[in-house]
Amino acid sequence: MKRLAIYCGSASPADPVYIDSAREVGRTLAERGIGIVYGGGRLGLMGAVADSALAAGGEVIGIIPQALVDAEVAHKGCTELHVVGTMHQRKQAFTDLSDGFINLPGGTGTMDELWEALSWAQIGYHAKPVGLLNVAGYYDHLIAFYAKMGEVGFLRPQHRGILLIDTALDGLLAQMAAHLPIETITKMKASDL
Repeated sequence: MKRLAIYCGSASPADPVYIDSAREVGRTLAERGIGIVYGGGRLGLMGAVADSALAAGGEVIGIIPQALVDAEVAHKGCTELHVVGTMHQRKQAFTDLSDGFINLPGGTGTMDELWEALSWAQIGYHAKPVGLLNVAGYYDHLIAFYAKMGEVGFLRPQHRGILLIDTALDGLLAQMAAHLPIETITKMKASDL
């Protein structure tokens, strides 16, 4: 994996565990020679990931819509900063420029990015690993919900393993490196759906 898209929040929660984990992710990826593609912001977890990766000599590519540049939240110190017109263009660029996805804690935008990466993998628009770093139990309920989708039958058995989950970055990166493509919906027979 040469580059990973990092999805995370632009907020700075009161508990420092979230910012600290974002800094660790940025620094660790840079030290391993893995570039970062992220939302291009300078605030919150996004800024922490970018700043720590840059401080460690890493490549950081920001993808940000013009509206957020106009709101003065863009990180001007990125290796590259791509300004796009829409959020859809932003997510397409994440997919085009990265070899996989890691979700850190975040809000609705982060959730949107996670679910799109998962659904695109399930359909067959990409065959890249999708990882969830469960910092301080932040995603415990989402992980339970993901399992519930499978139990009920809204998530096919062959797609339950798309979401790779770990509480430690090293474990998550190992799972992502071992990722094998799944049988996508576009390659399945209608009778199997």
